[in-house]
Amino acid sequence: MPSFDVVSEVDLQEVRNAVDQAQREVTNRFDFKNTGTEVELAGHEIHLHSSTEDRLKALVQVLEEKLVKRQVPLKAVAYGNVEDAAKGSVRQTATLNVGIDDPRSREINKFIKSIGIKGVSSQIQGDQLRVQSKKRDDLQQVIAALKQEDFGIPLQFKNLRD
Repeated sequence: MPSFDVVSEVDLQEVRNAVDQAQREVTNRFDFKNTGTEVELAGHEIHLHSSTEDRLKALVQVLEEKLVKRQVPLKAVAYGNVEDAAKGSVRQTATLNVGIDDPRSREINKFIKSIGIKGVSSQIQGDQLRVQSKKRDDLQQVIAALKQEDFGIPLQFKNLRD
């Protein structure tokens, strides 16, 4: 029976490269000199730190430029609140959304059922969804419909099998 998996993944090596490039640009740019601006990757979190909120916004812009150049979808990055830190500086944490969480997987599952293609079934398997059908063409219609809908996370389609 033909099937495929719906996943939400981020290439962590590309994220690491983007963070390194952003840090390098921050150390070299004149407008960031002596502001204590830093960006670092810790697991699935990116820690941003700067002296003022304006510099922090500029740092976010630099980071997003580097992520886009490395083909990391910006939907995969969720920014936390700007917090006050020591000596009048500010910090912010950006979290990488990896995997499809339970509420989103239910939403995607519901959407697949609402498409109304006969014989298509989907089931949640951890942080991914498996979609099955007797016809490969039905699966391709489901993929096209999922690409058009916005679920707030980047979706990839893997393991298309006959």
